[in-house]
Amino acid sequence: MTRAYNFCAGPAALPESVLQKAKEELLNWGEVGASIMEMSHRSEAFLQIAADAEQDLRDLMHVPDNYHVLFLQGGASTQFAVIPMNLLRGNNKADYVRTGVWSHKAVDQAKSFCDVNLVADTMDKGYHYIPDIDSWNLDSDAAYFHYTPNETIGGVEFNFIPDTGDVPIVADMSSNILSRPIDVSKFGLIYAGAQKNIGPSGITVVIVRDDLLGNALPITPEPFNYDVQAEDASLYNTPPTFAWYLTGLAFKWLKEQGGPEAMAVVNERKAKKLYAAIDATDFYSNDVAADCRSWMNVPFQLQNKSMDVKFVTEAAENGMLNLNGWRTVGGMRASLYNAVPEEAVDALVSFMKDFEL
Repeated sequence: MTRAYNFCAGPAALPESVLQKAKEELLNWGEVGASIMEMSHRSEAFLQIAADAEQDLRDLMHVPDNYHVLFLQGGASTQFAVIPMNLLRGNNKADYVRTGVWSHKAVDQAKSFCDVNLVADTMDKGYHYIPDIDSWNLDSDAAYFHYTPNETIGGVEFNFIPDTGDVPIVADMSSNILSRPIDVSKFGLIYAGAQKNIGPSGITVVIVRDDLLGNALPITPEPFNYDVQAEDASLYNTPPTFAWYLTGLAFKWLKEQGGPEAMAVVNERKAKKLYAAIDATDFYSNDVAADCRSWMNVPFQLQNKSMDVKFVTEAAENGMLNLNGWRTVGGMRASLYNAVPEEAVDALVSFMKDFEL
């Protein structure tokens, strides 16, 4: 069977070689006589898989030694509540930037635990831009500063890391982690649901600086306490072992590709090709400000909205899947994560030109 080009925003495309490797090892991992899904998470075999995955991620992102890397359950949305539980540290104020649906959800969750200061907010203009940082209302006394560097639904991406002084930066990198190099030392905490740009759904990566651990709210359940999970190497409770294993395979694949440094070159080229096709004609449009267009998630609209279903249907018939936009937004969206090959974008651009005719 020929595999289609998958533009899904998540759960998203995985590298074909990763899937092939998992297929080969599905019934018998490492000659132990059992599947990875059947072995104990405390067995020597799985502990080695977990350790390798952590080390590979540390290598890929150049994670400093004073950061813990956690592999947790619950998805990034769970972290919307877990973060204030762990990072308020006796404070009752936190800074948030709201530039899309997911940062909006993070704000709503945080309000249950603290006073949220909206540093910047673009909801009134449809989440299509990032305000000039000179207009931001930063609070130097905030416990932390939270933002979403890439908004999966709206296709808005920060091309800079905000300067927040001594206030720790917390970043939801679910949809752009490992897509380009970043300086981890500029962040207090990075978190990312794996199912967009890392691996399968079911596991969330949290990279947290050591000094932010150890002062969770008393109401924090132990599985949600970063310090507890760090002490137990993310094995306080039974983890999603198969998702962890697949994520580890994806990290090895990324290393083979040259890591974020090499992926950045390809990802920028993929995005530029698609935006060029959108901008070349009035038949398609993209509402995001040019200086913050996402490399990872490219929403676009057809001039004639009555043709949306026809576009998605015919694209699928031509081997291009999941191009429909977010359910409440409509239009189209192509997610161009690391595992989406450049030829997939070439095929989409060609289809768009033919569809217009």
